[in-house]
Amino acid sequence: MEVFSYLQSNPVALLVCVVAFSLLVGSFLNVVILRYPVMLFRGWKHECQEFEANTPEHPALQDLSQPYNLLKPDSHCPKCHAPVRAWQNIPLLSYLLLKGRCAGCDTRIGLRYPMVELVTAIMSATLLLVFPWGWPLAAMLVFTWLLISMSVIDIDHQILPDSMTLGLMWLGLLLNTQGLFTDLHSAVLGAALGYGSLWTVFWVFKLATGKDGMGFGDFKLLAALGAWLGYTALPLIILLSSVVGAVVGIAGILILGRDKNLPIPFGPYLAMAGWIAALWGDQIIQWYLGSVLQ
Repeated sequence: MEVFSYLQSNPVALLVCVVAFSLLVGSFLNVVILRYPVMLFRGWKHECQEFEANTPEHPALQDLSQPYNLLKPDSHCPKCHAPVRAWQNIPLLSYLLLKGRCAGCDTRIGLRYPMVELVTAIMSATLLLVFPWGWPLAAMLVFTWLLISMSVIDIDHQILPDSMTLGLMWLGLLLNTQGLFTDLHSAVLGAALGYGSLWTVFWVFKLATGKDGMGFGDFKLLAALGAWLGYTALPLIILLSSVVGAVVGIAGILILGRDKNLPIPFGPYLAMAGWIAALWGDQIIQWYLGSVLQ
């Protein structure tokens, strides 16, 4: 308890602790992002061999007799399979010491790994600008880390795992039984309206075009955000995510020559919009009402 009291009274020490711990969490999130989807695919392959033709190419999917989870096998280079030593697994620092290459085969290490660690640390430290030391800060750290994991998984595989989206939703409802971020009534309505709004958009689009406009994981993610922040935050989240998604999508078509028929994961935009709304939603709404509607 003395440590907690010291951190509460010393903002600099609190910042250093949060950043250092968040770097470690970011390193673990890389493991979650890389392995969790494969764990899901392995489970699906066990349950239904027909799914095998649709699973991505990955060595862990070829031999199901070997364990594959967040702990096993040990971290190793995907190219030469050389084990990653403890000193090579220090967040950010090891990437710089290795000059971005594998110590065994000199294969370039993806920039993704240090970027996830760095973004996790920056976003975690930013929470200190809004939330004081206590349960709201701890809850928002978990909220942030889950959103980062889901966003990158959606970019890689265009899936939002139920265990993450529904887990986030139930955690939000549980926390708000104590009114941590909103009252329980608003949280329940937020979950229901978050899911129902995108579900309605999905079916209107499908009936009009005959195509699927988004995945069911997006419904569940917005339901989770509604459970955390309440139904009043949903319009802002939908607006922010739609505008950013549209800008990025159009830019990809015009600048990068991306095929307009290729699906674009919507989860990352929802996640970023939800995170922004959690930190500055009230200020954004007040600014809009105070300046735009005058």
